Amino acid sequence: MRRWLFADQLGEHFLDDGEQPVLLIESKAVFRRRVFHRQKAHLVLSALRHRAAELGARALFRQVETYRDGLPDEPLEVCHPTSRPAARLVRALSTVHVLPPRGFCTDPRAFTEWADGRKALRLEDFYRHARRAHGVLMDGPEPAGGRWNYDHDNREPPPRAGLDAPAPPAIVEDEIDAEVRADLDRWEREGIRFVGADGPRLFPATAAEASARLRHFLVERLPLFGPYEDAMLARDPWMAHSMLSPAFNLGLLDPMDAVRAAEAAYRRGAAPLSSVEGFVRQLLGWRDYVWHLYWRFGPDYPRANALRATGRLPGWFADLRADDLRAACLRDVLAGVRDRGWVHHIPRLMVLGNYGLQRGWHPGALADWFHRCFVDGYAWVMVTNVVGMSQYADGGAMTTKPYAAGGAYIDRMSDYCGGCVYHPKHRTGDDACPYTAGYWAFLARNAQRLADNHRMRRPLSGLERLSDVDEVIARERTRRVP
Repeated sequence: MRRWLFADQLGEHFLDDGEQPVLLIESKAVFRRRVFHRQKAHLVLSALRHRAAELGARALFRQVETYRDGLPDEPLEVCHPTSRPAARLVRALSTVHVLPPRGFCTDPRAFTEWADGRKALRLEDFYRHARRAHGVLMDGPEPAGGRWNYDHDNREPPPRAGLDAPAPPAIVEDEIDAEVRADLDRWEREGIRFVGADGPRLFPATAAEASARLRHFLVERLPLFGPYEDAMLARDPWMAHSMLSPAFNLGLLDPMDAVRAAEAAYRRGAAPLSSVEGFVRQLLGWRDYVWHLYWRFGPDYPRANALRATGRLPGWFADLRADDLRAACLRDVLAGVRDRGWVHHIPRLMVLGNYGLQRGWHPGALADWFHRCFVDGYAWVMVTNVVGMSQYADGGAMTTKPYAAGGAYIDRMSDYCGGCVYHPKHRTGDDACPYTAGYWAFLARNAQRLADNHRMRRPLSGLERLSDVDEVIARERTRRVP
């Protein structure tokens, strides 16, 4: 039976054998409905078209307005899609048989067995369960090295001289990329709008490119990854990160294969345990965790808003107008989104998400922005990451406290503050850091809602001791562009 592959199911592990016929559909309506980053649109279309070219005569490739327009008159099967709208579509089609999902390490039934009956679904608990279940980084019944978690070792500030991790293999664009770019130019002339800068393709669009990047990361960058995975450098946006999240989320790489390869690097002494554990945690732990929670929390979860945040995303943020800003960290990170459609997880959480949390932006709108503006952004990725973790809009279903922090955190973990017009320790005055002042304004606005959270007692006690809190709140209310 012909296997229908969505554009995030492009690897061989979504097929059963090397002869199976395939259906690939490129839907133009997807780009009419929402304003995506130009480089995200390019990457997705390039990956889809490259896969069609690789499959050759095995693939029925249709470029149409809607998915329904591309369906052939024959029975089909499809691996469970990654979004609720796509899942509703395939289930409504009588000619389509839906298979269990692929592309993740832990299957839904195993996750449900673990989750049922638990009062809280915490990452650390799931991660340890997954390590045991899959036998990853285990020495018999115990974790390798005697510890489950090396987070404490992986929070080093950036080295002053920079990290200088070897650059990954360069992406070489081809005629398919040129065709995609020409089509996107034409679509823009026809009225389809994108956000962000066009630019050379920076991320893999084929399994071969993704595999080359993974091999390079395991040898050259993984040893440096762990200690500085939370650090930020303006002159080095990549640090030692793998930059493989777009490839995993397009389905070009099997995450379990990458987990096993990283463990093998540790076992042969090619990478320290702290770095390998940090990488495994991201794949076997966090990536699977947010995927399963997207489905478990249900269709109403994207509308969760425990902190009653209703603010609109300002135009400078929504349109990626980084040059309008004065705050060095926010300007550089937003420029990274504009120019690459990607920044690593700490700028996402502690610069972009933290700012939106402090200002009370609507969590669903912010999750949608992340979905559209990041090359690795999909509904299942961003709903739980943003609504749950970043914005605390689920009231603690995922995390034990809001991820709000002042300028001191950014100063410690980056090189941004030294040349900034704002001072990370100042909450009032013309040089008041928008993150430091914003932190206290956030606490003041949500003090009652957070009063019962034991992890917030100390910061809320600090708020009560501030003599200038009214001035801070008043100033932050008038701040328009940081």
